[in-house]
Amino acid sequence: MTLPLAENPVRAGEARQRLQRAVRQKRLMSREGLSQFVFARLFTRLVYAQIWEDPDVDMRALRIAPGHHVVTIASGGCNALSYLIADPACIEAVDLNPAHVAFNRLKLAAIEHLPDHDHLRRFYGGGDDRANISAYERWLRPRLDGRTRGYWEARTISGRRRISIFRRKLYRHGALGIFIGWGHRIARMHGVDPTDLLRAHDIEDQRRYFETMLSPLFDKPVVRWMTRRKSSLFGLGIPPQQYDALAGSGEGMASVLHERVRKLACAFPLSENYFAWQAFGRGYGEAGAPLPPYLREENYDAVKARAARISIGNRSITELLASKPAASVDRFVLLDAQDWMSDAQLNALWREITRTARPGARVIFRTAAADNLLFGRLEPALLVRWRYHEQESRVLHEEDRSSIYGGFHLHSLEE
Repeated sequence: MTLPLAENPVRAGEARQRLQRAVRQKRLMSREGLSQFVFARLFTRLVYAQIWEDPDVDMRALRIAPGHHVVTIASGGCNALSYLIADPACIEAVDLNPAHVAFNRLKLAAIEHLPDHDHLRRFYGGGDDRANISAYERWLRPRLDGRTRGYWEARTISGRRRISIFRRKLYRHGALGIFIGWGHRIARMHGVDPTDLLRAHDIEDQRRYFETMLSPLFDKPVVRWMTRRKSSLFGLGIPPQQYDALAGSGEGMASVLHERVRKLACAFPLSENYFAWQAFGRGYGEAGAPLPPYLREENYDAVKARAARISIGNRSITELLASKPAASVDRFVLLDAQDWMSDAQLNALWREITRTARPGARVIFRTAAADNLLFGRLEPALLVRWRYHEQESRVLHEEDRSSIYGGFHLHSLEE
């Protein structure tokens, strides 16, 4: 059978318009408006082959229980799939980026229809084997809806089919993968190979390597020059609005990135942090290296058995919630999407969250800056309905291995 569509197919032009409406807040012929337009166009392509929010932290905050209904933004799909381990009744994942929708529908097909964990590990753990293309043709292609199949079989400007990235180092593709690749090139221009960090024996080794080899790179003129330009960081998934929030902190973007890379490199053992392997090794490493929960062998049977509980849609989370009955959702995962939003968009979203939340519902989100952006922006009548778990949020932020955000925030509906 083919994977079910969560909604009517969305035309490519309509998907682009939705992204433009979500991201653009200034008129096109202004400097800010042009920057937002360029970012929105970039986000119609694959950005994240791996999501950069820690699913183990998410699940500790969410406390998902059997029977729960979860709504989340999809991104690269690692977190939504990992939530299946907690046995929710339903996960609805949405994304404005049509490439992410196609990526997630392929990932669901792979979990449901590849014959065993070894095939799945090779497809999404390695992503660099010709056998993956044969596996796609045999087990996945017949199971995909026509729009998703069309996406993966379309040819890029290079003449290759998009599906070929699964035999060409998957995690070196997408806007973030390309950005990380440029970071490695710049480091090597200055005599530093970031992959050497992965040879560290312990956290002390990791810290020494960062301080002696990686830290000085952030003072190099080329790095300072690049980080002063919003467009150079689009590959990190930092939209103009997020850049402004970070740059306005007084530290300067190079200093902000320096401290976040420090945490990524030094705060967690390499044996536990697959985000560090992605950043410094551009992949998950060999057998025995850490993996996201959905890819771990001990979770394979549960994830596979429950994969049909996930649906993927090409729409905004506000649109999805507006279509749902009151008091029907238990858990909400917003990633960092609110950083992009105007006050009107933010309040429209929380009106729908509040309307559709069941008693005791939990909401998590991340912010590029440290502060919780709801305060001073959300309508008081909405904000008062939600309890902010400030201390727990700080603890969970420190435990987030991806290390790239300034803040993690947990709210629950006051009963």
